[in-house]
Amino acid sequence: MTVRTGIEGLRDDGFAALAGKRVGLLANPSAVDRALRSTVDILREHVHLAALFSPEHGFAASADQESIESHLDPRTGIPVHSLYRNWQSIQPTPAMLADIDVLVCDLQDIGTRFYTYAWAVSQVLEGAGAAGVPVMVLDRPNPLGGRIDGPVLDIRLASAVGRAPIPIQHGLTLGELMRLFNTQWNPTPAQLSVIECRGYQHRLRWEDTGLPFVPTSPAMAHLDTVYQYPGACLVEGTNLSEGRGTALPFEIVGAPFIDPYPLIAELEKSGLRGVAFRPHSFQPSSSKFAGEVCQGIQVHRLDDDFRPLPVWISVISAIRHRYPNQFEWNTSFFDKLAGNSTLRQQIDAGESADQIVDSWGDALVAFDSLRRAALLYP
Repeated sequence: MTVRTGIEGLRDDGFAALAGKRVGLLANPSAVDRALRSTVDILREHVHLAALFSPEHGFAASADQESIESHLDPRTGIPVHSLYRNWQSIQPTPAMLADIDVLVCDLQDIGTRFYTYAWAVSQVLEGAGAAGVPVMVLDRPNPLGGRIDGPVLDIRLASAVGRAPIPIQHGLTLGELMRLFNTQWNPTPAQLSVIECRGYQHRLRWEDTGLPFVPTSPAMAHLDTVYQYPGACLVEGTNLSEGRGTALPFEIVGAPFIDPYPLIAELEKSGLRGVAFRPHSFQPSSSKFAGEVCQGIQVHRLDDDFRPLPVWISVISAIRHRYPNQFEWNTSFFDKLAGNSTLRQQIDAGESADQIVDSWGDALVAFDSLRRAALLYP
């Protein structure tokens, strides 16, 4: 099946929705058509592109874990307004919006609550809504499809990695999620339009769409990473290395004190499906344990039975109970990633992944009902 993204649909319609308007664009290198031509270059040829906006990692998606400053784009000379300062997404200011008539957003989201691109667009909806500037989202597929999974965010733990009460895997495209945010949680709703993906269905895997995958950020280099991320990112809320500073971020886990062989033997008894584990030795060049040799495991996704949250919860739990004196929580950050303090407490109490997953049931049913009004695709 061939899926046409929002930028391709906009082009198919002759850019009519942007005719005669001064356009702002929130994007990064993941915004391309199927021929890998950037949305920036496509729009520059057909509309008045007056300003650029950048999310976390910057307009070039090259900065990792850094605050981003506004600047002039060296290739086009167009001003780039940073919407990521002091390690969190911020609203566009009235001054940033003064010279545009519409703000277009084209970002490849990865369907996970704590990935910050959706929250950058939510800040756009708030700031543009207050300023009376319309917002257009050029939609793209959700690589994780339509499955919802994980705890729903307790709004008391809202942060830069989650601004609305949604589960870790929300099962929505960026356009659908912003429709939901704009109607349910935006204090200053914007005039929002979504240019839909043509031919898309939530049951499709990314491989079924016919689209190339472009790395969305420095640590999200390929699809295997995307499929692991909803569970693997929870490791960032511990003292274990999640593989930052290596070639396999969010696919490996380790520390100098781990013996991988009994750990793998324990995990292989857990009944997890669609996954295999392999001993892995690594030395991060940055982040946790930089310059130290870590022992750990690589998590291999085998097929579509793979569910990242139960898999990685099982991994974290096994390490936490096998190494109680060396393992540590970064309690505040883990709870923000999880969306509650309950998950950490369940792991401490030795609850199985199945018991933990079962505890999400009622909240996921309620969210599934809430999101239906925002759906654009079957």
